[in-house]
Amino acid sequence: MPQPFIRISLIGLIVASFGFSQAVYANNAACHNSPAHEAFNVQGLKSELMVTALSCNAQTQYNDFITKFRPVLATQETKLNSYFRTTYGRQAQKAHDDYITQLANVQSSQGLKAGTIFCLQRLNMFDEIKYLNTSSDLSEYADAKDIVQPTSFEICSAPTSKATKHTRTRARAKHRRS
Repeated sequence: MPQPFIRISLIGLIVASFGFSQAVYANNAACHNSPAHEAFNVQGLKSELMVTALSCNAQTQYNDFITKFRPVLATQETKLNSYFRTTYGRQAQKAHDDYITQLANVQSSQGLKAGTIFCLQRLNMFDEIKYLNTSSDLSEYADAKDIVQPTSFEICSAPTSKATKHTRTRARAKHRRS
């Protein structure tokens, strides 16, 4: 009976970890081409491979992936750090840590739901990534995979709006009256 307890605990952890702020992901071309979009995809793939490695005794394949793509993974991590600093300011590290935890939790939950078929479904990814060579190959592969993410993130720059221009105009008018 320990398995239901583990499921309940994991589900509770996942639900509890969803407390940090969520934003609506803007799904347009400008967002899709954002460096942060690519970084989230690659991080999601890396996490899914880690969960698969731990669940399916494929640590050697995971280590080979990390070794082969270490520079690409480091670049994508830098992009994620930049996203979290820009979006969360002083809370960036906490938000980033929360995201990584949630990502692993939600992907582990998917593994629990799949049961014994999980490894049969996921281990082939290690064979597929053997044929990837460049950062572009890895990014395209991660983008094509249906990787589960714990939340959506607004990763597009907001366009300058009329409201922003109006606020500037009101500020100038107020300054002139002083």
